[in-house]
This record gives sequence, C-alpha cells and structure tokens, in this order.
Amino acid sequence: MDKKQEQIIQMFDDIAPTYDRANHILSMGIDTSWRKKACDKTYELMNAKKVEMVVDVACGTGDMIGFWLKRAKKKEINIKRVLGIDPSYKMLQYAKIKFPNFDFAKAKATDLPLPNACADILSISYGIRNVVKRQKAFKEFARVVKKGGFIVILEFTKDDKKGILHSLKQIYLHKIVPFLGALISKNYEAYKYLPDSIEGFLTASILQDELKEAGFKAEYIKSFSFDISTLLIARRC
Repeated sequence: MDKKQEQIIQMFDDIAPTYDRANHILSMGIDTSWRKKACDKTYELMNAKKVEMVVDVACGTGDMIGFWLKRAKKKEINIKRVLGIDPSYKMLQYAKIKFPNFDFAKAKATDLPLPNACADILSISYGIRNVVKRQKAFKEFARVVKKGGFIVILEFTKDDKKGILHSLKQIYLHKIVPFLGALISKNYEAYKYLPDSIEGFLTASILQDELKEAGFKAEYIKSFSFDISTLLIARRC
C-alpha cells in the first residue's frame, strides 16, 4: 500500500465537510465556468445525442457529475448512466447527500471497478495531481474508455512562465490560499498541500505527452484565468 497516497486520501476525508465551500470561495466561483466549458466542448467534439456512460474519477462531492447532466439536458443529449468514483469515503458520503439518485463507487484511479471499453467519457477534475501513480492511472483510463471515447482533465498545471502575473499568482497560491483554506476548514496543512502539489506537478505539454503514451490523442487544450487552470480533452486512439 502506498503510504503517500493513503495520506492524501485521509487529508480529503478530513476536509470533506467544508470542501465545497472552500472550493467556491478560493476559486471565487469561476470554477463553475471552467466545468461548463469542459462539458460543452466534450459534447461538441463527441457530436452525439446519446451517451452510454460518463465516469467521473476523483469525483469528490459530485459537482462535475452535476455539470455533465445539466449541460447534457441543455443540449438535449441523453446520458444512460453517470458514475462517480472516489477513494475518499467521507467525500462520497457528502456526494450521496447532494445527489441521492446518482451512482457512486469507492475506488482509486489506478483500480477502477469497471469492465474494459465501457465509458464514452471519463473525466477527472482537479484530481489527477493527487494520484501518486499517475501513469498507472492513465493506463487504467485507457482500459475503460471506448476507442474513440474521451478523457477530460481539468487541473492546476505547473506554470513555467515569469512576469508580474506569474508573481501575483504565486502570492495568491502560496499565501492567500493556505490562509483562507485554514480559516474555512481549520486544516492549514491541507491547503498548504494545494500550492505545493501544483509546484510538484506537470506542465500542460508534459501532461499531454503522458496521455499520448497511454493511448490518447489531445483534441483540445485551453488555459483559464492566467493559466491557473487547464482543460485538456483527449480522444482514445
């Protein structure tokens, strides 16, 4: 058992009660526009009115699942099944309270309880950064996504740029985020982990390369809010 991975899961168990409130405050509410864009662009690329299955990995309290369904309804797209998967028991407890009619399963990204080639869309929003064995997870995603299906990643990718905007972003991430996160959740370490994990993560281009190795071809890449967040949509080859 990977000790670091288990510590990360325990951290999310600890902050589950205040997770939604902290997320929306720290992103100033604009994370909703990023999620809408991810869903809308994926549906546009898919160009289908029927979707058999959407899987949301590291689903947390279920927000992204809600967006998949709401945006599908707006576009008159019929989704047969949506499944949320997360390794944190506490996160799933809150997800089930928010969305009692949705399906959820407790599992890690590296070991999904799904058959081969079952998902039309697999999404992971702000979660791949927390997967210790990332390449193993990508191989697992490639296993469950149908040929021609999509992987959709929203993530805080590492930014190698310099300049005033980069400096301001660093101040926000390393000073303001831990302070506000601790104020809301009473857990300073969890919100100190956030900027540290971004610094230790990948650039968008390296992330694209890793997906290519796993059998995905990038179809769309977009950065939001001074490169704070990146959307990457890739098709299963």
